Amino acid sequence: MKQLLKDAGLWREAALIDGRWLDETPHGNYELRNPANGEVLVRLPRCKEAETIVAIEAADRAALQWRRKTAKERSEIVRRWYELIVEHKEDLATLITLEEGKPIAESRGEIDYAASFVQWFSEEAKRVYGEVIPATKPGQRILALRQPVGVCAAITPWNFPAAMITRKAAPALAAGCTMIVKPASQTPMTALALGELALRAGIPAGVLNVVTGNDTRAIGNSLTEHELVRKITFTGSTEVGRVLLQQSAATIKKCSMELGGNAPLIIFDDADLDVAVEGVMNAKFRNTGQSCIAANRIFVQAGIHDALAERLAECTRELKVGDGLEESVNIGPLIDAAAVEKLETHLSDAQAGGATILAGGRRHELGGTFFEPTVVSGVSREMTIAREETFGPIMPLVRFTTDEEAIAMANDTIFGLAAYIFSRDAARLWRAAESIETGMVGINTGLISNEAAPFGGIKQSGLGREGSRYGIDEYLEIKYLCWNGLEAV
Repeated sequence: MKQLLKDAGLWREAALIDGRWLDETPHGNYELRNPANGEVLVRLPRCKEAETIVAIEAADRAALQWRRKTAKERSEIVRRWYELIVEHKEDLATLITLEEGKPIAESRGEIDYAASFVQWFSEEAKRVYGEVIPATKPGQRILALRQPVGVCAAITPWNFPAAMITRKAAPALAAGCTMIVKPASQTPMTALALGELALRAGIPAGVLNVVTGNDTRAIGNSLTEHELVRKITFTGSTEVGRVLLQQSAATIKKCSMELGGNAPLIIFDDADLDVAVEGVMNAKFRNTGQSCIAANRIFVQAGIHDALAERLAECTRELKVGDGLEESVNIGPLIDAAAVEKLETHLSDAQAGGATILAGGRRHELGGTFFEPTVVSGVSREMTIAREETFGPIMPLVRFTTDEEAIAMANDTIFGLAAYIFSRDAARLWRAAESIETGMVGINTGLISNEAAPFGGIKQSGLGREGSRYGIDEYLEIKYLCWNGLEAV
C-alpha cells in the first residue's frame, strides 16, 4: 500500500516523540487493517504509560521556547504546515481512505477541511489580544493578558483522522502551547503523516508529539493524571468523555469535549423538497453515516411524509457501495464488525416495533463491514434507533403533525450537538432554531462545518468550541496584572 503514495516519507511506522521516530517499544506492535478488505496495512509500536510520560516531558521542555517565539514567528511556521498539507493533499487523502474506508472524494474534502483550520489559526496567532481595563484608583493600571495554557493533550477519533487533529493542534500551537496527540488506534497513519509534515514545516521537536498504540486506557490515564498536562481536548463518545472529565478533575485541567450526538433533522411541510432531499442525503450519508453531526432522526411533517420518503428511498438506492479508493463510490465500509452489528440491532428493534424498511436494510453483498444504505419509515421515539446514535448509513423517518411536536421530539435526548431544519418560512425557522437545544443548527442545508464557525455542543454533547475566533480561547488563560505607583507627575 505504501506504493500508492507519491511521497513515501509520509508512510510512517513509528510514533513521533520529541522530534524522533520511535519504531519499537518493550510492549511490541499492533496491526492496523484496511476496513475495506481486512488486509494488514502496517504494524505500529504499542506505546503505554512510559512512552506517554516521555512525550509529556518532551512537550514540557519544548513549551518555554515555543511560547517565547513571537506570534508572527509561530504564525509563519504554522502557515508552512498548512502549505505542506495542501501540497500533499492526495497522499493524505489516500491514507485516510486506506485506514478509515472513507470514499476518496470525501477524503480529499476532509484534507481541505483539515487544512482550513491550520490556515485559520496561523492567522489567529497574531490576534491574541490583551486588554487595558479602567482602574479603580489613581495611579493604578489594570491589564488582562491572554497566555498559553501550556502542555495540551488531544485524544482524537477515527472517523475524521485529519480534521479532528488539526482542529485541536492548530489553535494550540498558534496560541503557544505544545501538544501530545493520541490518535484513534484504527487511524494513526494520517496523524503520523501530519506529524512528518509538521517537522518539515519547522515545528520544533517536542512541540507536536504523536503517540501510537491500542492501549488507549493506559495512554489516556497517563495524560489525564500527569500534572504537567494542563489541558485535555477530546472528541468521541459521551461515555468516554465523562471518564476523562472525572480523571482530569484531580489535577483541575482545562477541558474541552466534543462528544456524542443524536442530531434531529426537521422537514416542515412548506420546505423546498429538492433542497430538503439534498440536505438530508448530505447530513445522513457523509462518511457512510459515521459522523457525530450526522442526521440521526429525520422528522417529516405528515403532509409531505409519504412523497418525501419515496424520494429519499430512491436516492438512497442509487448510492454506490464499495472500496473507497474507487472514484465512483459513495458509501465505504464501516469501521469494524461491531459497527455492523449495532446497525442490525437497531434495525431489528425498529422492525419489531412496526417500522418498515423502504431501501436497503441488510449487509451488503460485498461482505466484510459493508452495509446497504438504508431508509426506514414508521419510526417512533421509543425505538432504540431514535434514542441512540446509530453511527452508520441508516435513515430513520419519524412522522409529525405540529411544529411543537417536532421540537419536543427533537429535544427529547441527553445530546445537543447539531440539528437541521428545512422550511421556506423565515418566522418558523427562527422559532425552531431558537427552540432546539443544540449548539449548532443548519438551516436549509445539511453541511454546516467550516473553520470560521464555532463547532460544539450543549447538554451532554460537550464543552467548549472548536474553530472560529473562539477556538483559540480554549488554549489560553487570562492573567490579570494590577500595576500601582503610576501617579501623574
